[in-house]
Amino acid sequence: MNAPINKPDHRGLKHVVKAMHFSALGLRAAWQYEEAFRLELLALVFMVPAALWLGETGVEYALLLGTLMLVLVVELLNSALEVIVDRISIDHHILSGRAKDIGSAAVFMTLMLVTVVWGAILYDKFF
Repeated sequence: MNAPINKPDHRGLKHVVKAMHFSALGLRAAWQYEEAFRLELLALVFMVPAALWLGETGVEYALLLGTLMLVLVVELLNSALEVIVDRISIDHHILSGRAKDIGSAAVFMTLMLVTVVWGAILYDKFF
C-alpha cells in the first residue's frame, strides 16, 4: 500500500518516537522564534507553583493547570498559523492580516479564560 503524500511510511513505536522528535523540534522552534511563547513559559515558572498552592481539589488543580497549558497550546497553533501565512507571502494582504488577528484573538480568549478560572478559584479561597 502506498503511503499518502507527505506522510511517513512507519507505524507503531517508530511512529511514536518520530512524532515525539518532531514535537521537540516544534517546541525548540517556538522557543527560538516566538517571544510570546517564551514569556508565557516564564509566567508558568511562577503560576504553576501558585496553582499547586491555590488548588485544593483535583478539579481545581486541573482547571488551574489546564488553563495554563491551553494558553501554550493555542499560542503554538497561532505561531504555526503566522508561519504559514508568512510562508505564502510576507506582503501585506487583508486576508493574511485577518488570519493573524484571528489567531491572536484565540490566544487572547484563552488568557481571558485563565483570568476567569483563576479569579473564581481565588474568590472562593479568600472570600
